[in-house]
Parts: sequence; C-alpha cells; structure tokens
Amino acid sequence: MMKKIPRWLPGALISLALIAVILYFVDLREMADAIRKANYGLLAVSLALSIVWMALRAKAWQTLLRDRPSFIDTFFTEGEGYLLNAFLPFRLGELGRAFLISRKSDVQFSEALPTIVIERVVDLGITAAILLASLPFVVGAQGSERIGYIVGGAVVLGLALMYLLARNNRWALDLFHKLSARWPSLQRFGGGFLESFFDGLGVLTDGWLFLRFLFWMLLDWAVAVAAYYLILRAYFPDAQFIWTFFALGAVAFGGAIPALPGGVGTADGAITAALTLLTGNESTALAVALTVRLYNYVNSGLIGGIGLAREGETLGGVYRELMALKR
Repeated sequence: MMKKIPRWLPGALISLALIAVILYFVDLREMADAIRKANYGLLAVSLALSIVWMALRAKAWQTLLRDRPSFIDTFFTEGEGYLLNAFLPFRLGELGRAFLISRKSDVQFSEALPTIVIERVVDLGITAAILLASLPFVVGAQGSERIGYIVGGAVVLGLALMYLLARNNRWALDLFHKLSARWPSLQRFGGGFLESFFDGLGVLTDGWLFLRFLFWMLLDWAVAVAAYYLILRAYFPDAQFIWTFFALGAVAFGGAIPALPGGVGTADGAITAALTLLTGNESTALAVALTVRLYNYVNSGLIGGIGLAREGETLGGVYRELMALKR
C-alpha cells in the first residue's frame, strides 16, 4: 500500500489545498443564496445540451475509429470513460475507453489508444484557441496569452510528429525490430502492439476523414460553449458571451493539473478564479463551478452508468481489469 501512496498523494494534496483556499475566500451563505436565485430554466436547457455534447463527442470518436463500432456502442463507451475519469485515479477513463471499445468491436485496444490521443491533442488546440480569443476582453489576464501560444505550438508539433510516424510507420517498425532483436518476447509483443498503434494513427494521413473528425469536434465545442454560456447567464444575468471562452479555457487547463479523480479542487478552482476575475463575486463563481461539477457527474453517471449496466460491469470491476491489463 505504501508504494502506491506517492502516485496519488501529490494530486490529493493539490486538490485539498485548493479546496481549503476556496473555502477560505468564499462566503458559503452567499453561495447558497446564489444557487437559490439561479435561473433554473436556463440550467435545464444547459443540462439537456450536455447530453447532446456527449453524443457529438461520441460521433467524433466514432469517425476516428472509421465507423467500425456502432454509434450506440461508441456513445455509451464515451460515457463510461468520463465516468471512470470522474471516480478513478490516474485518468484511467482514457485507457478504459480503449479497453471497453475493444470488447464491443473489431477495434483492437492498441488501435483505439492513438485515436484518444489525437482527440485529446485537438481538444488542447481548441482550448488554446478559445482562451487566446478571450484574453483581449479580460482585464487582469495579462501574460496568460503566453500559455495559449505554448500549448498551441505544442499541439501543432504533436500532431506533426504523429503524422510523420503514421506516414513512416514501416521505418519506425523496422527500427523497433532492430533495437529489440535481443529480446524476442518484447519484439513479438511490442511489434504487434506498434502495428495496431500505427493503424490507429493512420487516420491522420486520411485528409477527408480527419476533416470530418474536425467538423464533429468543432460542433461539439460549439455546444459546450452554448451550455456553459447558459450556466453563466443562470447565475450572472449580465454575463458577456466572451466570458464563456475564458471560463472554458481556464477549466480545461485547470483540469490538467494533478488532482483527485475528476479534477476535484483544480477544475473548480479554475472556474471560480476565472469568474472571480471577471465579476469580483467569488461566492457566485463557486456556485457556477459546483453546477458544472454536478452536470459532469449527472452526465457521465447517466450515460456511463447505463453503459456499464448494459455490459454487466461495475466501476470496481473495470478498475480491476485495467489494473490487470497494466501488469
């Protein structure tokens, strides 16, 4: 047990520290009052849009998988992945998605993994773009544009490297076989894994397929922006549309910081800090952050929970299978 502590302890400490900071600065009575006075009509529409968001996200992933799994299987697997990320450590939802979709289709685990990497890299690129678009309208966010440019540059570089690997996969495989010649078991396992992995990366060399994927991703992000804007308007009736970009960019980067499962503390702190910078009202900002968290749990719990039930699985069961897979 002691060997496992260092792996999750840093994230837990960061989460607990941020929660303590939030509770120190926020008036909980004012936060509760903000929740009571919220526009629940707008919140209901936003909740419905979050289901649409998940469906579009599943369609984007199905496109990367060359439509080999059915949409229904992809949709529920997407939800299962977000559910795993919400409650299990080390972002196991990404591995879990690849593992679960491989059991429902002819897509191999190692083929599905690179499609998830591509999806996340594109997510980072879009996040950097919307954050940069919002900065000229946000007072006090000077210097943040540097983060956006760094992330955007890293995204372009990452996609370029993956494209080169996909185009030159035979060279990479030959190099691996040459370097692993002294370890036959590694060569057999690693060679098969890499071949499937490069098959998954191959979507980057199919221009039309990648454009279709980008279409679904951009539509998905448009729905996310609309859903977030409605939540902001529910609590801040005078909220400007551009605030949504800044809040979304902040929560995306905040969620990338090591933390407890689901980005507890980090994602909430990012939204609260971003909206406090925009409005000066940290208590209502926290109400927004908690609403976003509740929606994430409801969304992933509903779709992911139904998906697990359809397969006779549980969170604990999938966790044990993933741990066995890692070994």
